Amino acid sequence: MNTPAAQQLSAIHAMLSAGHRNLRVERHSLLLWGIPAGLLFALSESILTPAQIPDLTQRALAWLALLAAVLVATATVDWRWTRSVKQTRDEAWSFIHRQVLKVWWLMMGLAALATFATFFYGGGYMVCAVWLVFLGLSLYVHGLFSEELLEWAGLLTMLIGISSLFAKLPFETMRWVAAAVFGIGLPLLAAMLDRGRHRPSYVRLLQMLGWLGAVLIVPIWLEQRTHEQALPEMAAQPLSEFLSGARYGGESVVALPAGTRVPVEIEIGGDLFDNDQKAVLSLTLAHPIEVLLRDGQLTGDTRFPGESWKQSRQMRWISIPWVKAELTPERGPLVTSNLIVQLRPK
Repeated sequence: MNTPAAQQLSAIHAMLSAGHRNLRVERHSLLLWGIPAGLLFALSESILTPAQIPDLTQRALAWLALLAAVLVATATVDWRWTRSVKQTRDEAWSFIHRQVLKVWWLMMGLAALATFATFFYGGGYMVCAVWLVFLGLSLYVHGLFSEELLEWAGLLTMLIGISSLFAKLPFETMRWVAAAVFGIGLPLLAAMLDRGRHRPSYVRLLQMLGWLGAVLIVPIWLEQRTHEQALPEMAAQPLSEFLSGARYGGESVVALPAGTRVPVEIEIGGDLFDNDQKAVLSLTLAHPIEVLLRDGQLTGDTRFPGESWKQSRQMRWISIPWVKAELTPERGPLVTSNLIVQLRPK
Protein backbone atom coordinates (compact mmCIF):
# COMPACT_ATOMS: atom_id res chain seq x y z
CA MET A 1 0.00 0.00 0.00
CA ASN A 2 1.40 3.38 -1.05
CA THR A 3 1.44 5.80 1.86
CA PRO A 4 1.93 9.55 1.39
CA ALA A 5 5.42 9.19 2.86
CA ALA A 6 6.31 6.45 0.36
CA GLN A 7 4.98 8.55 -2.50
CA GLN A 8 7.05 11.50 -1.34
CA LEU A 9 10.16 9.33 -1.16
CA SER A 10 9.52 8.01 -4.67
CA ALA A 11 9.09 11.56 -5.98
CA ILE A 12 12.32 12.65 -4.29
CA HIS A 13 14.14 9.64 -5.76
CA ALA A 14 12.81 10.43 -9.23
CA MET A 15 13.85 14.06 -8.86
CA LEU A 16 17.37 13.08 -7.79
CA SER A 17 17.68 10.63 -10.67
CA ALA A 18 16.58 13.31 -13.10
CA GLY A 19 19.10 15.70 -11.57
CA HIS A 20 21.92 13.25 -12.19
CA ARG A 21 20.99 13.16 -15.89
CA ASN A 22 20.08 16.79 -16.48
CA LEU A 23 21.10 16.91 -20.16
CA ARG A 24 18.05 16.77 -22.38
CA VAL A 25 18.77 15.46 -25.87
CA GLU A 26 16.43 16.91 -28.44
CA ARG A 27 14.75 14.47 -30.80
CA HIS A 28 15.49 16.62 -33.82
CA SER A 29 19.24 16.27 -33.15
CA LEU A 30 19.12 12.52 -33.72
CA LEU A 31 17.03 13.00 -36.85
CA LEU A 32 19.36 15.65 -38.27
CA TRP A 33 22.49 13.57 -37.72
CA GLY A 34 20.97 10.25 -38.72
CA ILE A 35 19.02 10.73 -41.94
CA PRO A 36 21.64 12.61 -44.05
CA ALA A 37 24.42 10.23 -42.98
CA GLY A 38 22.24 7.22 -43.73
CA LEU A 39 21.52 8.57 -47.21
CA LEU A 40 25.23 9.18 -47.82
CA PHE A 41 26.06 5.58 -46.94
CA ALA A 42 23.23 4.28 -49.13
CA LEU A 43 24.33 6.40 -52.12
CA SER A 44 28.09 6.20 -51.62
CA GLU A 45 28.56 3.64 -54.40
CA SER A 46 26.79 5.90 -56.90
CA ILE A 47 28.31 9.32 -56.22
CA LEU A 48 31.91 10.53 -56.60
CA THR A 49 32.96 7.15 -57.99
CA PRO A 50 36.27 6.30 -59.73
CA ALA A 51 34.42 6.38 -63.05
CA GLN A 52 33.19 9.92 -62.34
CA ILE A 53 36.49 11.21 -60.86
CA PRO A 54 39.39 9.00 -62.01
CA ASP A 55 42.10 10.97 -60.18
CA LEU A 56 42.52 9.60 -56.65
CA THR A 57 43.53 12.90 -55.04
CA GLN A 58 40.67 14.80 -56.64
CA ARG A 59 38.21 12.10 -55.59
CA ALA A 60 39.50 12.15 -52.01
CA LEU A 61 39.20 15.94 -51.85
CA ALA A 62 35.71 15.79 -53.35
CA TRP A 63 34.60 13.32 -50.67
CA LEU A 64 36.21 15.43 -47.95
CA ALA A 65 34.43 18.54 -49.22
CA LEU A 66 31.10 16.70 -49.35
CA LEU A 67 31.46 15.27 -45.85
CA ALA A 68 32.60 18.63 -44.46
CA ALA A 69 29.65 20.41 -46.08
CA VAL A 70 27.15 17.90 -44.68
CA LEU A 71 28.69 17.94 -41.19
CA VAL A 72 28.95 21.74 -40.99
CA ALA A 73 25.40 22.22 -42.30
CA THR A 74 24.00 19.62 -39.90
CA ALA A 75 25.90 21.01 -36.90
CA THR A 76 24.78 24.57 -37.68
CA VAL A 77 21.12 23.65 -38.11
CA ASP A 78 21.19 21.46 -34.99
CA TRP A 79 22.78 24.22 -32.87
CA ARG A 80 20.34 26.91 -33.98
CA TRP A 81 17.29 24.64 -33.77
CA THR A 82 18.22 23.42 -30.30
CA ARG A 83 18.78 26.98 -29.05
CA SER A 84 15.44 28.08 -30.51
CA VAL A 85 13.54 25.16 -28.98
CA LYS A 86 15.01 25.78 -25.54
CA GLN A 87 14.23 29.49 -25.75
CA THR A 88 10.63 28.67 -26.71
CA ARG A 89 10.31 26.42 -23.66
CA ASP A 90 12.06 29.09 -21.52
CA GLU A 91 14.60 26.40 -20.65
CA ALA A 92 18.27 26.94 -19.84
CA TRP A 93 20.77 25.38 -22.21
CA SER A 94 23.29 23.88 -19.83
CA PHE A 95 27.05 24.22 -20.22
CA ILE A 96 27.41 20.41 -20.15
CA HIS A 97 24.97 19.99 -23.03
CA ARG A 98 26.92 22.41 -25.21
CA GLN A 99 30.22 20.65 -24.44
CA VAL A 100 28.82 17.19 -25.07
CA LEU A 101 27.47 18.43 -28.41
CA LYS A 102 30.99 19.58 -29.29
CA VAL A 103 32.26 16.08 -28.46
CA TRP A 104 29.74 14.77 -31.02
CA TRP A 105 31.12 17.20 -33.61
CA LEU A 106 34.66 16.07 -32.81
CA MET A 107 33.78 12.38 -33.26
CA MET A 108 32.04 12.93 -36.58
CA GLY A 109 34.92 15.13 -37.78
CA LEU A 110 37.46 12.44 -36.88
CA ALA A 111 35.43 9.85 -38.76
CA ALA A 112 35.39 12.12 -41.83
CA LEU A 113 39.18 12.62 -41.62
CA ALA A 114 39.70 8.86 -41.25
CA THR A 115 37.62 8.33 -44.40
CA PHE A 116 39.77 10.89 -46.24
CA ALA A 117 42.97 9.17 -45.05
CA THR A 118 41.93 5.77 -46.42
CA PHE A 119 42.20 7.11 -49.97
CA PHE A 120 45.97 7.44 -49.48
CA TYR A 121 46.90 4.94 -46.77
CA GLY A 122 44.44 2.11 -47.43
CA GLY A 123 42.00 0.53 -45.03
CA GLY A 124 38.87 1.49 -46.95
CA TYR A 125 37.28 -1.79 -45.88
CA MET A 126 37.13 -0.43 -42.31
CA VAL A 127 35.42 2.88 -43.13
CA CYS A 128 31.93 1.75 -42.09
CA ALA A 129 33.24 0.24 -38.85
CA VAL A 130 35.12 3.46 -38.06
CA TRP A 131 31.96 5.56 -38.45
CA LEU A 132 29.97 3.14 -36.29
CA VAL A 133 32.59 3.16 -33.52
CA PHE A 134 32.76 6.98 -33.46
CA LEU A 135 28.95 7.18 -33.50
CA GLY A 136 28.79 4.67 -30.65
CA LEU A 137 31.26 6.72 -28.58
CA SER A 138 29.19 9.86 -29.20
CA LEU A 139 25.96 8.17 -28.14
CA TYR A 140 27.58 6.68 -25.05
CA VAL A 141 28.97 10.05 -23.92
CA HIS A 142 25.54 11.62 -24.47
CA GLY A 143 23.95 8.83 -22.47
CA LEU A 144 26.22 9.40 -19.49
CA PHE A 145 24.62 12.80 -18.94
CA SER A 146 21.13 12.27 -20.33
CA GLU A 147 19.30 9.15 -21.43
CA GLU A 148 20.25 5.71 -20.15
CA LEU A 149 18.89 4.38 -23.44
CA LEU A 150 21.65 6.18 -25.36
CA GLU A 151 24.31 4.40 -23.32
CA TRP A 152 22.91 1.04 -24.36
CA ALA A 153 22.59 2.10 -27.99
CA GLY A 154 26.14 3.50 -27.98
CA LEU A 155 27.62 0.26 -26.68
CA LEU A 156 25.66 -1.79 -29.22
CA THR A 157 26.73 0.49 -32.06
CA MET A 158 30.40 0.07 -31.16
CA LEU A 159 29.93 -3.69 -30.92
CA ILE A 160 28.28 -3.76 -34.36
CA GLY A 161 31.21 -1.90 -35.90
CA ILE A 162 33.88 -4.05 -34.26
CA SER A 163 32.03 -7.34 -34.77
CA SER A 164 31.52 -6.65 -38.48
CA LEU A 165 35.31 -6.60 -38.88
CA PHE A 166 35.81 -9.80 -36.89
CA ALA A 167 33.03 -11.50 -38.88
CA LYS A 168 34.66 -10.30 -42.15
CA LEU A 169 31.33 -9.16 -43.53
CA PRO A 170 31.38 -8.05 -47.17
CA PHE A 171 31.91 -4.32 -47.48
CA GLU A 172 28.55 -3.90 -49.20
CA THR A 173 26.79 -5.55 -46.26
CA MET A 174 28.67 -3.33 -43.82
CA ARG A 175 27.70 -0.27 -45.85
CA TRP A 176 24.00 -1.09 -45.61
CA VAL A 177 24.29 -1.83 -41.89
CA ALA A 178 25.94 1.57 -41.35
CA ALA A 179 23.21 3.22 -43.44
CA ALA A 180 20.57 1.52 -41.28
CA VAL A 181 22.23 2.46 -37.98
CA PHE A 182 22.36 6.12 -38.98
CA GLY A 183 19.23 6.44 -41.13
CA ILE A 184 16.92 4.15 -39.15
CA GLY A 185 18.60 3.65 -35.78
CA LEU A 186 18.98 7.31 -34.77
CA PRO A 187 15.38 8.30 -35.73
CA LEU A 188 14.18 5.20 -33.89
CA LEU A 189 16.14 6.26 -30.81
CA ALA A 190 14.54 9.70 -31.09
CA ALA A 191 11.12 8.06 -30.88
CA MET A 192 12.19 5.90 -27.92
CA LEU A 193 13.57 8.69 -25.72
CA ASP A 194 11.83 8.77 -22.33
CA ARG A 195 13.45 11.85 -20.75
CA GLY A 196 15.88 9.99 -18.53
CA ARG A 197 13.40 7.82 -16.69
CA HIS A 198 14.87 4.77 -15.01
CA ARG A 199 13.59 1.55 -16.52
CA PRO A 200 14.09 -2.05 -15.37
CA SER A 201 16.90 -3.90 -17.12
CA TYR A 202 14.51 -6.25 -18.93
CA VAL A 203 12.69 -3.26 -20.45
CA ARG A 204 15.96 -1.82 -21.74
CA LEU A 205 16.93 -5.25 -23.04
CA LEU A 206 13.68 -5.59 -25.00
CA GLN A 207 14.09 -2.08 -26.38
CA MET A 208 17.63 -2.81 -27.53
CA LEU A 209 16.70 -6.16 -29.05
CA GLY A 210 14.03 -4.42 -31.13
CA TRP A 211 16.47 -1.66 -32.09
CA LEU A 212 19.16 -4.21 -32.96
CA GLY A 213 16.74 -6.09 -35.18
CA ALA A 214 15.85 -2.89 -37.03
CA VAL A 215 19.45 -1.76 -37.66
CA LEU A 216 21.23 -5.09 -38.08
CA ILE A 217 19.07 -8.11 -38.86
CA VAL A 218 16.62 -6.42 -41.24
CA PRO A 219 19.30 -4.64 -43.37
CA ILE A 220 21.41 -7.79 -43.69
CA TRP A 221 18.38 -9.84 -44.69
CA LEU A 222 17.20 -7.25 -47.21
CA GLU A 223 20.69 -6.82 -48.63
CA GLN A 224 21.07 -10.56 -49.09
CA ARG A 225 17.68 -10.80 -50.81
CA THR A 226 18.40 -7.82 -53.03
CA HIS A 227 21.65 -9.26 -54.32
CA GLU A 228 20.52 -12.84 -54.33
CA GLN A 229 20.87 -14.00 -57.90
CA ALA A 230 20.68 -17.38 -59.55
CA LEU A 231 24.17 -17.86 -60.89
CA PRO A 232 24.15 -20.08 -63.99
CA GLU A 233 24.72 -23.79 -63.61
CA MET A 234 25.57 -24.17 -67.29
CA ALA A 235 28.48 -26.33 -68.33
CA ALA A 236 31.76 -24.48 -68.67
CA GLN A 237 33.33 -24.21 -72.10
CA PRO A 238 37.07 -24.88 -72.39
CA LEU A 239 39.37 -21.89 -72.65
CA SER A 240 40.59 -23.01 -76.07
CA GLU A 241 37.03 -23.04 -77.41
CA PHE A 242 36.37 -19.61 -75.93
CA LEU A 243 39.51 -18.16 -77.51
CA SER A 244 38.64 -19.60 -80.91
CA GLY A 245 35.20 -18.05 -81.11
CA ALA A 246 33.87 -16.48 -77.94
CA ARG A 247 30.35 -15.12 -77.82
CA TYR A 248 30.04 -11.90 -75.89
CA GLY A 249 26.28 -11.69 -75.43
CA GLY A 250 24.53 -12.89 -72.30
CA GLU A 251 26.27 -15.14 -69.79
CA SER A 252 28.96 -17.72 -70.33
CA VAL A 253 31.17 -19.84 -68.09
CA VAL A 254 34.78 -20.46 -69.11
CA ALA A 255 37.02 -23.13 -67.58
CA LEU A 256 40.66 -22.16 -67.07
CA PRO A 257 42.82 -25.31 -66.72
CA ALA A 258 45.70 -25.66 -64.28
CA GLY A 259 48.91 -24.40 -65.81
CA THR A 260 47.24 -21.49 -67.65
CA ARG A 261 49.55 -18.50 -67.91
CA VAL A 262 47.95 -15.31 -66.57
CA PRO A 263 49.92 -12.12 -67.32
CA VAL A 264 49.41 -9.37 -64.75
CA GLU A 265 50.07 -5.90 -66.14
CA ILE A 266 51.10 -3.31 -63.54
CA GLU A 267 51.05 0.41 -64.26
CA ILE A 268 53.86 2.25 -62.48
CA GLY A 269 53.35 5.88 -61.48
CA GLY A 270 55.40 8.52 -59.73
CA ASP A 271 58.76 10.08 -60.60
CA LEU A 272 61.22 7.40 -59.47
CA PHE A 273 60.85 4.73 -62.15
CA ASP A 274 60.50 4.90 -65.91
CA ASN A 275 56.84 4.21 -66.49
CA ASP A 276 56.77 4.24 -70.29
CA GLN A 277 56.24 0.48 -70.30
CA LYS A 278 53.93 -1.58 -68.12
CA ALA A 279 55.52 -4.11 -65.82
CA VAL A 280 54.25 -7.61 -66.55
CA LEU A 281 54.07 -10.30 -63.88
CA SER A 282 53.52 -13.77 -65.36
CA LEU A 283 51.53 -16.09 -63.08
CA THR A 284 50.51 -19.72 -63.53
CA LEU A 285 47.26 -21.23 -62.26
CA ALA A 286 47.89 -23.98 -59.72
CA HIS A 287 44.30 -25.30 -59.89
CA PRO A 288 41.60 -25.31 -62.56
CA ILE A 289 38.98 -22.64 -62.07
CA GLU A 290 35.78 -21.52 -63.76
CA VAL A 291 34.86 -17.86 -64.24
CA LEU A 292 31.62 -16.15 -65.19
CA LEU A 293 31.34 -13.59 -67.98
CA ARG A 294 28.32 -11.37 -68.52
CA ASP A 295 28.16 -9.47 -71.81
CA GLY A 296 31.84 -10.17 -72.37
CA GLN A 297 32.96 -8.83 -68.96
CA LEU A 298 34.19 -10.81 -65.99
CA THR A 299 31.76 -10.50 -63.08
CA GLY A 300 34.28 -11.65 -60.46
CA ASP A 301 32.19 -14.71 -59.61
CA THR A 302 34.33 -17.86 -59.58
CA ARG A 303 34.08 -21.53 -58.73
CA PHE A 304 36.26 -24.57 -58.62
CA PRO A 305 35.05 -27.47 -60.81
CA GLY A 306 32.27 -29.34 -59.05
CA GLU A 307 31.87 -26.70 -56.33
CA SER A 308 29.39 -23.87 -55.81
CA TRP A 309 29.91 -20.29 -56.98
CA LYS A 310 31.83 -17.83 -54.84
CA GLN A 311 30.15 -14.47 -55.39
CA SER A 312 32.47 -11.54 -56.01
CA ARG A 313 30.74 -9.30 -53.44
CA GLN A 314 31.50 -11.83 -50.71
CA MET A 315 35.15 -12.32 -51.57
CA ARG A 316 38.30 -10.52 -50.47
CA TRP A 317 40.78 -12.80 -52.14
CA ILE A 318 43.67 -10.50 -53.10
CA SER A 319 45.97 -8.92 -50.52
CA ILE A 320 49.51 -7.51 -50.39
CA PRO A 321 50.68 -7.84 -46.76
CA TRP A 322 54.06 -6.17 -47.25
CA VAL A 323 56.46 -4.49 -49.69
CA LYS A 324 60.18 -4.23 -48.89
CA ALA A 325 63.13 -2.56 -50.66
CA GLU A 326 66.68 -3.90 -50.37
CA LEU A 327 70.16 -2.94 -51.59
CA THR A 328 72.85 -5.63 -51.27
CA PRO A 329 76.24 -6.19 -52.99
CA GLU A 330 75.07 -9.56 -54.22
CA ARG A 331 71.76 -8.57 -55.83
CA GLY A 332 71.88 -4.79 -56.09
CA PRO A 333 68.67 -2.77 -55.71
CA LEU A 334 65.68 -5.05 -55.22
CA VAL A 335 62.03 -4.62 -54.29
CA THR A 336 60.27 -7.68 -52.88
CA SER A 337 56.63 -8.13 -51.95
CA ASN A 338 54.12 -10.73 -50.89
CA LEU A 339 51.01 -11.20 -53.06
CA ILE A 340 48.31 -13.51 -51.69
CA VAL A 341 45.51 -14.69 -53.99
CA GLN A 342 43.27 -17.14 -52.14
CA LEU A 343 39.73 -18.28 -52.88
CA ARG A 344 39.30 -21.05 -50.37
CA PRO A 345 39.09 -19.96 -46.71
CA LYS A 346 42.03 -20.89 -44.51
